[in-house]
Amino acid sequence: MTDTTPRRARPFRRLPALVAALLIGGLPLAPDAAAQAGRVNRVAAVVNGDVVTLAEVESRRRLLALSAGMSGDVGGRANDQILRLLVDERLRTQEVARRRIPVTDQDIATTVGDIENRNGLPPGGLRANLQRAGIDPRVLYDQIRAQVGWNRLLRAQLGAQANIGDAEVNEVLAAARARQGQPEFLVSEIFLPVSNPGQDGEVRRFTDEIISRLRQGAPFPMVATQFSQAQTALLGGDLGWVEAGRLDPEVAAVVRQMPEGAVSNPIRVAGGFVIVTLRQKRIAGRDMATMLTMRQAFLPFEGALNPAAPTAQQIRQVERAQQISETGRGCDAVEAAARGGPRPADPGQIRLETVTPPELRDLLTNLPIGRPSQPIITPDGVMIMAVCARETRNMAEVTPEQARERLLRERVELISRQVLRDLQRRAQIEIRTGTDAPAPAAGQTPPRRG
Repeated sequence: MTDTTPRRARPFRRLPALVAALLIGGLPLAPDAAAQAGRVNRVAAVVNGDVVTLAEVESRRRLLALSAGMSGDVGGRANDQILRLLVDERLRTQEVARRRIPVTDQDIATTVGDIENRNGLPPGGLRANLQRAGIDPRVLYDQIRAQVGWNRLLRAQLGAQANIGDAEVNEVLAAARARQGQPEFLVSEIFLPVSNPGQDGEVRRFTDEIISRLRQGAPFPMVATQFSQAQTALLGGDLGWVEAGRLDPEVAAVVRQMPEGAVSNPIRVAGGFVIVTLRQKRIAGRDMATMLTMRQAFLPFEGALNPAAPTAQQIRQVERAQQISETGRGCDAVEAAARGGPRPADPGQIRLETVTPPELRDLLTNLPIGRPSQPIITPDGVMIMAVCARETRNMAEVTPEQARERLLRERVELISRQVLRDLQRRAQIEIRTGTDAPAPAAGQTPPRRG
């Protein structure tokens, strides 16, 4: 990082920004326009009268390539499995609509914001990268709409079972205390279902394809959001901290042997295949951490910084940051400076021990509570940070809220598989892979088979 100052009275710290760089970039994935126009109305499947087009299959396939940061496309053998995922998604969407479960545009925007935060993207960064790659953002938005609606449907389906009693919570907390000293694992998952034994080989090949992309650097949370059929998909596949006994036995056997940061081979479980990544290990009951509550203000530059010849706008931004640093009082001043900026004022709670690089960790360790930092200059802007609170906490201690959420998630996951299997049995689905048949006109009933 290079710094520049309009005056030499006070040196600036040469540190990178707290927010990570973009994890996905614009990729030349858009197919030839004429070829796309000729394929857009080809029917890949008909689900209870609703058409799934080949263009939808190809768009979802390009999403996987974009997440993987690849300049090429995913192999054509993935098409059949992606189509089956889209068929199941259409079944869920139809059931959500039938039960009149609302999903608003604000719900979609909130979920997109969560995805951007998990992947180090600025607000609007996900949409911009999709558009640069020639992918209509609605491809992802429709998927999110289906996931949010399905989750609400399942919680409504649970009825009284969605209310976790205190006795059940206390049982989980007692079990957690009894496990102190035993290993725990921070795990994320991708679940790919197998609807019938004949699909086993096809799903296994698609699972291998995803694992290959993950091991080449695809962000696990982004791929899980797009392709996992578990209820953790909206959380980027995050299962949180779990002991081995709460995982499928086949998954537990693999996780116990995995090094941190590894991505597993396909794991066959009841109902499909699972891919897991082990993010961290710890001993239950022993994980002391310093948690920071922070505020940050990012003042962007117009154009990249040339330290030898900063522009007038860049100089003004540095001077403004210096003024905030010298005269700002408390976290409110930093939050006010961040209003209308490209990055959120509140980055969420941060574990001090995980902050990199070490220079930034040292800065946050020694910064007095409520005092804005010196300006931190980056190539695209200048950052001011303030630590609002430091709290030493045992991160391995299970709270009642966490216990309640874990029990609810397990019940939702179980009923999700049951309800989807019922929808599949009752559905009229026709797969037309490889045909050139055009989509039926509005009001025209396509051929079906149960």
